[in-house]
Amino acid sequence: MLTVARTGEVTGATWREVDAVAKIWTIPAERMKAGREHRVPLSDAAMELLRRMAEIAPEGAARAAAFVFPGAMSDRPLSAMALAMCLRGLDPSATVHGFRSSFRDWAGNETHFAREIMEQALAHRVGDSTELAYRRSDALDKRRKLMDAWATYVSAEKSGNVVTFPINATA
Repeated sequence: MLTVARTGEVTGATWREVDAVAKIWTIPAERMKAGREHRVPLSDAAMELLRRMAEIAPEGAARAAAFVFPGAMSDRPLSAMALAMCLRGLDPSATVHGFRSSFRDWAGNETHFAREIMEQALAHRVGDSTELAYRRSDALDKRRKLMDAWATYVSAEKSGNVVTFPINATA
């Protein structure tokens, strides 16, 4: 939710992909839908989640190619079904894609970030072939500000139609 990444990108994340100093998660091209490497700026809330995952990781796993979210067998990632079942147990209508959609609605309706920055955060390609040929930057600094704002928004205490996810929920 904090990274607006796709399920497979998250469940396949390894500790080697995370640069804790720079606060960047680099997803390799072979795991991306568009087949291009994608850098994800990590908010403080995302870094805290990673810190907590490192605390429960098997000895030495946080420094290796181990999965950030291991499955029942440590050499396999958490399954997409496990994540879906966890969400279903919290709220039957919740989906991971729903988090991505909610992010895009929030960013478009409630912020002044450029559309291109929002779409890059979702790892979407924007523009025609000419525009894409000239747009080589991934606007990481602007996306970092957007992701920090998103983390603040989803972490804030709210009332109304909000599902509370317990801190010790497994996913």
